[in-house]
Amino acid sequence: MPNVLAWPLTEVGEALYLIHAPGGYPFYLVDKEQPSTDPVQKVCLGVSDLHRSTQYWATLLGMKVMEKNELKKTILLGFTDTQCKLELHDVGGTVDRATAFGRIAFSCPREQLPELEALIKKESQKILTPLVSLDTPGKATVEVVILADPDGHEICFVGDEAFRELSATDPKGNDLLDKAMAEDKSDEWFAKHNRQKATA
Repeated sequence: MPNVLAWPLTEVGEALYLIHAPGGYPFYLVDKEQPSTDPVQKVCLGVSDLHRSTQYWATLLGMKVMEKNELKKTILLGFTDTQCKLELHDVGGTVDRATAFGRIAFSCPREQLPELEALIKKESQKILTPLVSLDTPGKATVEVVILADPDGHEICFVGDEAFRELSATDPKGNDLLDKAMAEDKSDEWFAKHNRQKATA
């Protein structure tokens, strides 16, 4: 597997590698032909109570239960068969994030956002950010509502239509990135720390 940034990779199986993000989170990389579906196959969240979390994600948010593994104390959920799945793993106690943070995001039709917010309020669940419009000058305005599951995992639901417009590839993107990187003086920082700067 090519390792352009020279991050420490540990081979843990055939064509399976483990890498740790700067915050310590483990990521498993599979070095084989990309699937025709989403290349990110699943995201795993540690939960303190598998039954309670399954009720939240499946019953309240509408994800389908794809697979259960009593031995591993996991449940695999998804909105569709072709998208990235969410695996809940019972950690047998309180979820301790220490100083780490993160957010899972899902896009859905914009008209579903007010309904989702109303349902979460009705069920007395936590809303971190009520439905809000986020302006991006010269680009699409996206609407989001941000929730928290029973273990405090942040979940962002974003209006799909504006999200797709906002995340479209900018034909000038590489040139703009190269210009910004040239102006950010990072070459000096990398030289001072005797490290090689990655290229876009």
